[in-house]
Amino acid sequence: MANAGARPAASAAEIEARCAGIELLAVDVDGVLTDGRIIVDDRGVESKNFHVRDGLGFALWHRMGKTSAILSGRSAPVVERRAAELKIGRVVQGIADKGEALRALLAETGATAGRVCYVGDDLIDLPALRAVGLACCPADAVDEVREAAHLRTRAIGGAGVIREVVETILKAQGLWHVACDPYLAPAT
Repeated sequence: MANAGARPAASAAEIEARCAGIELLAVDVDGVLTDGRIIVDDRGVESKNFHVRDGLGFALWHRMGKTSAILSGRSAPVVERRAAELKIGRVVQGIADKGEALRALLAETGATAGRVCYVGDDLIDLPALRAVGLACCPADAVDEVREAAHLRTRAIGGAGVIREVVETILKAQGLWHVACDPYLAPAT
């Protein structure tokens, strides 16, 4: 869905500056953590495909003492389950207004909008994307979201978007090697 007239994403220097104070990572589900497809079986049970790299991304994020949240327009028990596995602190589903949901999250956590990274892919995400310090989207987000985002990942939705966002932020904060140390340390 690339738009030839879309403004370029923020410069590397601007992204690094925006990453500096990020402490809260808030993400959409469908189209970000998943490829956007909704699978419903013959009993009406909804399932989703999540990428394992995003799981590691959240683990690295939390290892650095940072917090995370899910803000989803849909409601599905599988999201609660995956969020629990990933130790995502706050899960809000069935949201009609993501801007309002973000404001409630800020009030609840005491975070300021400038210290929040939001990752979304569709029109419903625009109010949240426009309100935060670092707005991110997958490569296959709709044009309006791509235009609003500071950072557009190389990954498409459901293919490691959060892992890429976390790596970008932690590298900008000088924390990447600290977060990865258990994996990068030489074998003894």
